[in-house]
Amino acid sequence: MTGIIPLKKGENMTSFLAVKRVRGITGEKKCGHTGTLDPMATGVLPVALGGATRFIELLPTHIKAYKATFKLGIKTDTLDIWGEVIEKSEKTASLEQIKEILPQFTGKIRQVPPMYSALKKDGVRLYELARQGIEVEREERECEIFKLEISQESENEFSLFTECSAGTYIRSLIGDIGECLNTGATMTSLNRTFACGISEDECITLDELENYRDNNELEKIIVPVDKMLMSYPLVSVSKAQGVRFKNGGELFKGRIKGAVPQGLVRVYCENEFLGLGESLSESENLTVKRVYVER
Repeated sequence: MTGIIPLKKGENMTSFLAVKRVRGITGEKKCGHTGTLDPMATGVLPVALGGATRFIELLPTHIKAYKATFKLGIKTDTLDIWGEVIEKSEKTASLEQIKEILPQFTGKIRQVPPMYSALKKDGVRLYELARQGIEVEREERECEIFKLEISQESENEFSLFTECSAGTYIRSLIGDIGECLNTGATMTSLNRTFACGISEDECITLDELENYRDNNELEKIIVPVDKMLMSYPLVSVSKAQGVRFKNGGELFKGRIKGAVPQGLVRVYCENEFLGLGESLSESENLTVKRVYVER
């Protein structure tokens, strides 16, 4: 079984456990997810099956979207409501005041990754260090906020919708907004609504996945790998070139019918997806990036 299951992850479950559940439901031993979601976070978690796992790191992830809620006047060690409260304040801000500062957090910005994150320092996950009470210096990282909207839920709680680049920490974004307002802020919920070209309304829950399995309809909800790679240009090759490509051989670009764009390209032979090739400007050849196989 090869392809992508557009999973909607529920609360109180790690991404690892979600993948384990998918493995058990589908019976496919080779499974992997794209873009970890925190245990309390919900939403889009694409899960690759079989040969699709070889393409996980190559799936387009430039734009992701999230809806989060947050409260003013509170800070925690994890930057979310599930952490230990380290500071409280009676200070608050209006919706209009928050909207006034949002332009500071749009476009290309820099963030300090939170200690409670899966990033590694000298081979150790930051959250493992944080659980030991160890805090280490983290370098700022650039990310990009394409869209940022806010609405008010209650007197001191707000909803935030953002479209952003991969690697953006919404907890850090909310924490930085709280610092700018001089009120403090902590995230109270997080839902990923878009990732890897998949929107939340296209996703299914684990319970729904079980129903598809029980009705022998798993194939209906598995997304083909090449559909997930549609943002890469398409290149068609001959049968002989296709055989060479599938065996890992480079192809001379001058012999491929039609122009070969630079960068990663989807390679097809008579409508059969062969894998991803890579075309570099300094090379006359189209090299093999990944060959598509079922397992």
